[in-house]
Amino acid sequence: MSHFQHHVFFCLNQREAGAACCMDKGAEDAFDYMKARVKSLGLSGESQVRINRAGCLDRCDAGPLMVIYPQAIWYSFIDNDDIDEIIASHLMQGKVVQRLVVD
Repeated sequence: MSHFQHHVFFCLNQREAGAACCMDKGAEDAFDYMKARVKSLGLSGESQVRINRAGCLDRCDAGPLMVIYPQAIWYSFIDNDDIDEIIASHLMQGKVVQRLVVD
């Protein structure tokens, strides 16, 4: 059994020399927002949700990215509305947000 119901990893890698990366597409702000929002909703902690930083997830062209385990669902997002939808649908109801899934 997993220690967390959902474990969310945000790509927060910064590439050199102007190469495409999630950090240049607002990943840090989205990470901070999701971490605070999950905590404010009482969803964080053991047996619930954990939001973590990750290095490069090696899919820079599809970024910004997060991946949610144990389901291994990859999401791209644009703004806090997308983050709110992922929280409400995936983390709270167990329903994948298909329009944000990265194959």
